[in-house]
Amino acid sequence: MNIMRVSEQHCVPQQDRPNPQRLVTGNPLRHTWPVYDSADSACAAGIWSCETGAWRIAFADNKHEFFAVISGCVCLTNEAGHAETFGPGEAAVIPAGFRGEFRVLEPVRKYYVIVTVPVA
Repeated sequence: MNIMRVSEQHCVPQQDRPNPQRLVTGNPLRHTWPVYDSADSACAAGIWSCETGAWRIAFADNKHEFFAVISGCVCLTNEAGHAETFGPGEAAVIPAGFRGEFRVLEPVRKYYVIVTVPVA
């Protein structure tokens, strides 16, 4: 087993946009550099970037995400209206089952790690 360097230089980015039914504002282009995917699909890591815009998110009940902002600024708001803003050098965990809004306030680039646990 080798250590996987998390770098944009090691893979071709995937591009997408939010689901139109979930859009709140804008239609931001997103890039994902999927650097690591475990053989059992329990863990994935890479780099993600996005233009400004906002969309509703709904995490699966078995999927957690850790992220660390490299540049830019994002704001996550839960269904109860509680908002948290993250900028360069800040990190957070989006817990399984989270529902709310993901808003990119300034074009963002972040490291991510997604952990999927088995469904009981």
